[in-house]
Amino acid sequence: MESKQTVRPNTIKLETIRGNHHMGDEESQHQQDVEKEEDLFDYTTRAQWLRAAVLGANDGLVSTASLMMGVGAVKQDVKTMILIGFAGLVAGACSMAIGEFLSVYSQLDTEVAQRKRDNIRDDQKEERDEEGLPNPLQAALASALAFSVGAMVPLLSASFIQEYKVRVGVVVAAVTMALAVFGWLGAFLGGAPVVRASIRVLLGGWLAMAITFGLTRWMGTYGL
Repeated sequence: MESKQTVRPNTIKLETIRGNHHMGDEESQHQQDVEKEEDLFDYTTRAQWLRAAVLGANDGLVSTASLMMGVGAVKQDVKTMILIGFAGLVAGACSMAIGEFLSVYSQLDTEVAQRKRDNIRDDQKEERDEEGLPNPLQAALASALAFSVGAMVPLLSASFIQEYKVRVGVVVAAVTMALAVFGWLGAFLGGAPVVRASIRVLLGGWLAMAITFGLTRWMGTYGL
């Protein structure tokens, strides 16, 4: 007669608990590894393109909105406002790209000259250092693209609104929202405090628009 093997319930529960505990340890270890990688991540590797992108987006947003607000303080028709906004987008994107290219290229020349003076002879080290050099073309493209994206916010927000006061209100609201988003995004990607960065970007954008609007309004009323 064959004997039947009985499995005690307590044994099954114990094995289940051990299995769950083992799985929990693996998940905890994986979570710790992820957090460790995040802590060890060098955010300065993003500094070059992040600086160009954040600077370009904020400059495109603030300068184009300020131009539109300034011209709108004197000429309130939508066609003039859109025309000046489009001109600001094209001129600003070209200016940002050329300026960023020349600036980063000067930085590149300086770093290359310094490394030649240091007489680096190790081929492996030299190749590794070459990879860390700034890229002027990448910085120029990132800056021009970011400027265009930022400039499109006030341009599109005012394109289909005929009423002047409503148009100005919509532009200010859209620019405010975009400034907060750009400030948060730049701080998040750079590992910086997001609240302070967003407030700083907001205050700077509001101040630029207010000064441009006020001075243009004063010039149009009393200066011309």
